[in-house]
Amino acid sequence: MLNVLLFAWEEKPNNGIYNLGTGKARSFNDLAHAIFASLNKEPQIEYIPTPTDIRDTYQYYTQATMEKLISAGYSKKFYSLEEGINDYVINYLKPNLYL
Repeated sequence: MLNVLLFAWEEKPNNGIYNLGTGKARSFNDLAHAIFASLNKEPQIEYIPTPTDIRDTYQYYTQATMEKLISAGYSKKFYSLEEGINDYVINYLKPNLYL
């Protein structure tokens, strides 16, 4: 994200809302597996149904569209889910630097 902020500061693209992400949809299951992998542990995941009171309004699918940022000239690669989780777990959670 810092790279995008520096890009915006230096290049001054048009004002607006820009999506940030890989442009690839990922699941909570992918997230959970990435966390366990970063901790070098076997996944232990318990699945529970989506609560009935939010099932009709829950956003089950999200995927950032990156065209606006790319068309503004941004070309650097974003971390994959696994790279970002691994960086956060190893460099912040494990050494307790998140406080």
